[in-house]
Amino acid sequence: MNIPEIIEEALNTLRVNKMRTVLAILGIVIGIGSVIALISLGQASQQSITNQIESLGSNLLTISPGSVQSGNVRGAVGGGTTLTYDDAKAIETSPKITTVAKVSAEVSKRSQIITGKNNTNTQVYGVTPVYREIKKVEMANGLFITEHDLESLGKVAVLGPSVANDLFGQGNPVGATVRIDKQTFKIIGVTKEKGGSGMTNQDDMVYVPLTTAMKVLYGQNYLSSISVEATSEDVMVQAQDEIGYLLLERHKLSDPAKADFRIMNQSDILSTASSITGTLTSLLSGIAAISLLVGGIGIMNIMLVTVTERTREVGLRKALGAKKKAIIYQFLTEAILLTVIGGLLGMILGIIISYVLSKIMGLPFTISFSSISLAIGVSGVIGVVFGWYPAKKASDLEPIEALRYE
Repeated sequence: MNIPEIIEEALNTLRVNKMRTVLAILGIVIGIGSVIALISLGQASQQSITNQIESLGSNLLTISPGSVQSGNVRGAVGGGTTLTYDDAKAIETSPKITTVAKVSAEVSKRSQIITGKNNTNTQVYGVTPVYREIKKVEMANGLFITEHDLESLGKVAVLGPSVANDLFGQGNPVGATVRIDKQTFKIIGVTKEKGGSGMTNQDDMVYVPLTTAMKVLYGQNYLSSISVEATSEDVMVQAQDEIGYLLLERHKLSDPAKADFRIMNQSDILSTASSITGTLTSLLSGIAAISLLVGGIGIMNIMLVTVTERTREVGLRKALGAKKKAIIYQFLTEAILLTVIGGLLGMILGIIISYVLSKIMGLPFTISFSSISLAIGVSGVIGVVFGWYPAKKASDLEPIEALRYE
């Protein structure tokens, strides 16, 4: 029997019990679809984060405070209180710093924003006017924070477009007021939409004057971070060194290993973000792949039932001279067809799910052809692995015993 005949007979056999065939394929469809969708969403998230970071320019440095230590337990980097507004001013004005163009001191905390019956919980950033230049913030309506707002502890706020939409719908909120931690702020502007997701989504932020955030809102004298724009990409390493030595001197530290701050460039941030999203994608894909294993077991169960039902048929074929190899090929082909068909349908389902979720979540639609090829290949391997035992069991049946089977 040649290959086309084996495939044709296998397809005819699968058509006999359509419901059983559909149920056998369903596990593979769900498994392949889940793997492709999760890998696609992981890559889309990574691409979105990469685009956000790269949009800030290649010559940006971010200084974060060191971690908080309580006994033998060390907290996350950025949780300390070691950076001050004076540190930021020193970086901007010190004659020892020759490679820095702009410096932005920042305070950030999550707060509840309320207006009328509407409210939202988002990240509030206390910033200076230069923040807009460093972070490439553009205005859709109104104005950004000014020096006058800083000096007068002005209770003014600039909303990101997502916050503005959550609180005011499609209208222009400039001139309206919101309450942030029981303090009333007048809205003076709305930023242009940048797109993105996660904690650093610039569309989902509220900006207030740095001095107001520190003295009025949160009552603190330390910064969450300092953003520094180097004069060019070529002097990034020199800028890191100059800033590092200045802060060590200001914090009275002689050993760089004991620095109570961390300086990261865009490459460091991008690498860290990519590592996190890559690990998360791998974890989710691994969980989704378990459904492939379950689908494979389901196919083996179906094939074992099929062998039992067709025992007399196998006995008749062997009595007429069919070889064990032909029996194995027949049942193995049926199992492989189930998984390949399921793989193709799962591929289509995964692409559709990826497209729909990327639109809902505002992520770029990304499909990895390597993941599709891998998923289809894995489905074929599952057909071989889980189809082999039922096929071998059928080929080992004794003709006389098989013909007597009821």
